[in-house]
Amino acid sequence: MKPSERPRAIIQEGAHRSLPEAHRSIAVPNRGHWSKRILAFAGPGFLVSVGYMDPGNWGTDLAGGSKFGYALLWVIFVSNLMAQFLQVLSARLGIVTGKDLAMACRDYYRRPVAIALWLLCEVAIVACDLAEVVGSAVALNLLFRVPLEIGVLVTGLDVLLLLGFMKFGFRKVEAIVFTLVMTVFGCFAYEIFRVQPPIGPILQGTFVPSLPNQDALFISLGILGATVMPHNLYLHSSIVQTRDTGLEDSDKRQAIRHNTLDTIVALSLAFFVNAAILVLAAAVFGKAGVVVEELQQGHELLKVMLGGASATVFSVALLASGQSSTITGTLAGQICMEGFMRWKVRPWARRLITRSLAIIPAIAVIHWSGGKDTVQLLVVSQVVLSMQLPFAIFPLIMITSDRHKMGEFVNPRWVAMMGAGVCLFVTGLNGFLLWQAIGPAWLACAVLLGLIFAVIVRIYYRERNSKATT
Repeated sequence: MKPSERPRAIIQEGAHRSLPEAHRSIAVPNRGHWSKRILAFAGPGFLVSVGYMDPGNWGTDLAGGSKFGYALLWVIFVSNLMAQFLQVLSARLGIVTGKDLAMACRDYYRRPVAIALWLLCEVAIVACDLAEVVGSAVALNLLFRVPLEIGVLVTGLDVLLLLGFMKFGFRKVEAIVFTLVMTVFGCFAYEIFRVQPPIGPILQGTFVPSLPNQDALFISLGILGATVMPHNLYLHSSIVQTRDTGLEDSDKRQAIRHNTLDTIVALSLAFFVNAAILVLAAAVFGKAGVVVEELQQGHELLKVMLGGASATVFSVALLASGQSSTITGTLAGQICMEGFMRWKVRPWARRLITRSLAIIPAIAVIHWSGGKDTVQLLVVSQVVLSMQLPFAIFPLIMITSDRHKMGEFVNPRWVAMMGAGVCLFVTGLNGFLLWQAIGPAWLACAVLLGLIFAVIVRIYYRERNSKATT
């Protein structure tokens, strides 16, 4: 079989499907106006975009804006560009190979490595879900005075209910998420209109990089982790396969073009929301010299400084953000579990397991902290995400740069080099932060353990590459 033909064979012969209940369930018209085809492909980008405006982003952006003004806007801008680049590659992987990133990693790497990647992915999803569930619980508390522990349970259960709409078609889930995304966008458009921040400092903060101190680096890594979310790469490579596209190369090219447009539009919208949160924090809290440590504190300060309407809009946006991101986070957990482990469990059971992995730690953390320091909790969870990024980016770049896997859709050399540069950049920042946090001795131990693991896998699992399916 020729390399260019191999991806087509994967789609035709592969028995295991990502999100099997939604796989190729959305028809794409072959005739009619071009706008109908664009609308048929629209959707996956917006599902992915919610991860770039979730409560984890709120935590890092509120902390960054209230402490350093507009200085860290450039981190959001650069992170968003990196996210668009990686999400386009993720969509390309799913369209060309018919596999999501989890399935591709399982087949590409030897089994111990695949299991390690799965465990790291689960850690990232738990960290992300923790932020989303806590954010939703805080919003319910602010709007309806629901106790935080009860809010966590409500968030977990109503997400399962919303995902139940998948039995009526995947488009229903996309419509729900799109409505929530536009709610968040509308809320922050209103907030920015009320605040009317200065344009000059915003432009300077966006295009002139600066890191005022060590704390700014920590928050910047949190922004990076909250923006370029590792589990979103697994999610995007799966949900692009909900479209019933043809298997010819021309069909794949069309799908890649339309999904690229969908991704750029959706993530540009997410950039506005992400930047607006930091701008709001800088213009209101930073200007007053107040460092926001809790989401509840931000709500009360907005009520004092801008009035009750702005505080309510803030809470509504937080609730919509948390609800939409928990939907996609649960789907990502299901995709990773199916792709890495191929466990044949009913969808509701997989989602219940995924929800439990987030709800139990969230209740424990809220009970332990008493609901205090929510912003710091969100920042830490996003730094954990940043630490997981290389373990998702590196496999994505390797697989999409493999002609044996991608055929004629393989990454050009400049794309592969850019992807490697992004991965090394993120790894370097994480390494520097760990160096500062735990010291060179512990960091050296961690690196040594990684090398020992790699050597053991290389020696004792040499047969994996020859037996792996393509």
